[in-house]
Amino acid sequence: MNVYKALTIAGSDSGGGAGIQADLKTFQELEVFGMSAITAVTAQNTLGVQGVYPLPVEAIVQQIESIGTDLGTDAVKTGMLFSAEIIQAVAEKIKQFQFSRLVVDPVMVAKGGAPLLQQEAVQALKTYLLPLATVVTPNIPEAEVLTNRSIRTLDDRREAAKRLHDLGVQHVVIKGGHDDDGEEAVDLLYDGTEFSYFTSKRIETIHTHGTGCTFAAAVTAELAKGSTVKDAVETAKAFIQAAIEDELGIGHGHGPTNHWAYRKTIVR
Repeated sequence: MNVYKALTIAGSDSGGGAGIQADLKTFQELEVFGMSAITAVTAQNTLGVQGVYPLPVEAIVQQIESIGTDLGTDAVKTGMLFSAEIIQAVAEKIKQFQFSRLVVDPVMVAKGGAPLLQQEAVQALKTYLLPLATVVTPNIPEAEVLTNRSIRTLDDRREAAKRLHDLGVQHVVIKGGHDDDGEEAVDLLYDGTEFSYFTSKRIETIHTHGTGCTFAAAVTAELAKGSTVKDAVETAKAFIQAAIEDELGIGHGHGPTNHWAYRKTIVR
């Protein structure tokens, strides 16, 4: 039996909507065996983040070593990394174990506004991790921080994608969920030569907690199975669209998406 495996290196979300919880749910739904290295424990729910508790770097390193020396992985996703020290240590371990198919979700701010990446860590992300990445998946605000430029139009997004690619990333996805202009959400993929666009109907809802984590995890799972980046992004787009449309409606704030919704759309 051929078992595909994916490793998520990210923070824990006690509310279950984002972070490693969202990643592992997504891996499972896409029939990939999920593993994790936890970088931080957060106390959070749909109303916001009540506490952030980073793990010691040595604890994070040891988790990655446990995977690298035994199970191995077909793809890796990074999420909340919090500090420059953690980013550098994670990058070193990815290189040591020659992990391939790396998807970097540059998690910076929680849905409620709480910072999840220290300001001084942004440069470390660009220096140490992005050059190793197969795909980076920022939303528009994250792409603005990474490129130090305002993004208002689709042309702005194309220019930002080129600048991120120049940092060494093989493929750049700039998601369009934060662009409120129009009835469609357009995600842009740049491979260094061509642009591709993935369009979906915009859903008016506040229940979008964990969308970024889930999208990147779906890309990771598909890459683990050997899909091309373009096909992986297409599946991830469909996965997150179903997860948003089939609303769970739980919690009193920004509720989580429905990770089992995509399964119901598939005709086997």
